[in-house]
Amino acid sequence: MPTDLHLACFFGYGSLVNRATHSYPGAIPARLPGWRRVWVHTAARPVAYLSAEPAPGVVIDGLLAEVPGGDWSALDLREAAYLRHPVDVECAGQGRSAQVYAVPPDGAVPPRTRHPVLLSYLDAVVQGFLREWGPEGVQRFFATTAGWDAPFLDDRAAPRYPRAQRLDAAETALVDDGLARVGARRITA
Repeated sequence: MPTDLHLACFFGYGSLVNRATHSYPGAIPARLPGWRRVWVHTAARPVAYLSAEPAPGVVIDGLLAEVPGGDWSALDLREAAYLRHPVDVECAGQGRSAQVYAVPPDGAVPPRTRHPVLLSYLDAVVQGFLREWGPEGVQRFFATTAGWDAPFLDDRAAPRYPRAQRLDAAETALVDDGLARVGARRITA
């Protein structure tokens, strides 16, 4: 990634870690200290998804990528319901300024059966972590994410997530094992 500090960059910690879900250039693995992921629902979307919130002492893995020309409009549209927050991330042993998307605390509620997490969304997220961070990164993803009591709608047969990815059998098993370890509840449509 170029070292030009005037580049606009974002830190992705969920589906944006999976490069197959976007084409933002200059993407490299990075870490965000003092934050964690959490499953939330907002009135802006029919299903629940990941957000980030401050969490002293926690560090989350993700992906740092450029926003070409500093034009945030397409990414802001993709990340509707979130607000951008300036953060300092760690990548390649150096600090970098970036923006992270997070749902405002007053707009987030825990997921419920009526507004579940899509398994096809989690599949895309875990696939991204596996590709960027390996199996250890997937384990850290599950460990540094809160809200695993959310219901997970098994939509694999007919994915509802618009950027759903095909997983091979080993990737699917990794997701299923992770869900079992955290005691997540799967529901059917």
